[in-house]
Amino acid sequence: MINVMIVEDDPMVAEINKRYLSKINGFRLTNIVNSVDDAIRILGKEDIQLILLDIFMPGKQGLELLTYLRTNELEVDVIIISAASDLERIKKALRYGVVDYLIKPFEFERFNAALVNYQQKTRFTDKLEAVSQQELDNYLLLHRDETAIIEELPKGLTKDTLKQVWEAVQELKEIPFSTEEVANAVGISRVSTRKYLNFLKDLGILDVKVIYGTIGRPVYQHEYNQSKEYLIKNFL
Repeated sequence: MINVMIVEDDPMVAEINKRYLSKINGFRLTNIVNSVDDAIRILGKEDIQLILLDIFMPGKQGLELLTYLRTNELEVDVIIISAASDLERIKKALRYGVVDYLIKPFEFERFNAALVNYQQKTRFTDKLEAVSQQELDNYLLLHRDETAIIEELPKGLTKDTLKQVWEAVQELKEIPFSTEEVANAVGISRVSTRKYLNFLKDLGILDVKVIYGTIGRPVYQHEYNQSKEYLIKNFL
């Protein structure tokens, strides 16, 4: 379990962050504070692994907490959640080693992606004492390919039908589902449905397993990957 502290002076935003965090397994909210001084006081008493940090606050600002963490060599990771979108502050935050930077306003999909990606990287670094070059490359390049996504649908796919398929997937995503189930929900052929599901698979939103029965054709079972769902926003 990863202990998290929210440092945010706006009660409404703090509550949103708290609610979003509660939806993601593996994280435990330990404190919500509204100032850098309070955050420093908590860090002196409790074991915090991750801080969700605002920049604009009364008194000391969030970047001053970052400076404090690095100056005192505290092993605490930081995800910035701020309305600050100027490159000067963003570059400074990145130089101080923040693991992600979310610009307000944002939606749960982006928040979820930041936390799940952090969780995956933490599991990687916690379980190994030494790594091979290949393992290190995979770690350093994790999710880098997502930045190269083109916002145009492949030839033959339409945005309207993708929306319908996506809505059907949202209804079915709690358990593995078949191509036929989606086709029936949308009202299109299995061939057409498979094209859209393959597109979602290529994005990483769906994982596909082939189930071979004793008779008949193999059944393709689709499993939903919540950590990648924010990528669909580029196409809807």
